[in-house]
Amino acid sequence: MTITEKELAKQLGLSPAAVSMALNNKPGVSTETRSRVVRAAEAAGYDFSKHSIRKTHQGEIYCIVYRANNAILNYSPIFTELTDGMEQECRKNHCHLRTQQLYEQTDDFSRLAEELRGSGCAGIVLLGTEISAEVCRKFLRLKIPVVLLDSCFEDVDCSSILINNSQGAYLAANYLINKYHSQPGHLKSSYSIQNFFERDVGFKRAVREHGMSVSNSVVHELSPTIEGAMSDMLDLIDSRAMLADCYFADNDLIAIGAIKAFQARNIRIPEDIRIIGFDNIREGQIIEPSLSTVDIPRLFMGQTAIRQLIRQIDYPVPHTVKTEISTGIVSRGSA
Repeated sequence: MTITEKELAKQLGLSPAAVSMALNNKPGVSTETRSRVVRAAEAAGYDFSKHSIRKTHQGEIYCIVYRANNAILNYSPIFTELTDGMEQECRKNHCHLRTQQLYEQTDDFSRLAEELRGSGCAGIVLLGTEISAEVCRKFLRLKIPVVLLDSCFEDVDCSSILINNSQGAYLAANYLINKYHSQPGHLKSSYSIQNFFERDVGFKRAVREHGMSVSNSVVHELSPTIEGAMSDMLDLIDSRAMLADCYFADNDLIAIGAIKAFQARNIRIPEDIRIIGFDNIREGQIIEPSLSTVDIPRLFMGQTAIRQLIRQIDYPVPHTVKTEISTGIVSRGSA
């Protein structure tokens, strides 16, 4: 006969309610208490069959990082924070996270699909920054619970966790207009992904709401890396292209590359030109001047993706959800 919840509570010196919340993975107890209860229950041979917490022990959760073009995903610290959040949430739910790369140009999807089916994969968080709708559908056809992270497709029935890109760009453009009373320019990525399309929408909305014509915004297309953006911006400066008084950049890598180019040509930041980026990467804090930017709670995004996936594993429902994570402005020296 297995130990009961009341007996377990007495053994641990806890209330029956606290033990019940821990075993049912409900809020109300600390992570430390939850872990203590589960370890003691496992050691005592407790019957977990009635509790959803046990379901996540069956099979691994996979984080599949899909790479179509390393121009974006080559900057690994951003994605390290996402996976750190996933790992934290997996530990809280007593399941194991396995991270795997899938390169569009060189890897065989069918081989990965075979591995996922054979491993008893419980669910997939698909890091889809560079993914297409068709590739996402391939994963859904595996009939394994999937949550798409950092992307969303209106015509694909898949739960998604993503940044509110439009809101972030809107806040950034609004910040520049209100602070400097000038129409901002846009340092656009030359590499197109859905996130950048959405940021363009938010930027233009802010410009229009201030009674300005979008067609009057100075727009430069730059490579979405520090080195590439610096090289492209130097070419523009040397060709005497029109420059704006202030800029919103699609990401911090572009912003930092542009700042380096301006400084190389003795254009002062922020005295002559102001710049705000998007992502709040560590390099933005250590350049001079430090970079104003749009902050993304990446740790929270990773945690949210795992919570949603575990809900889908434990309680399959006929409807998917789209969760947008809000952003905020970090004001520093560049704007």
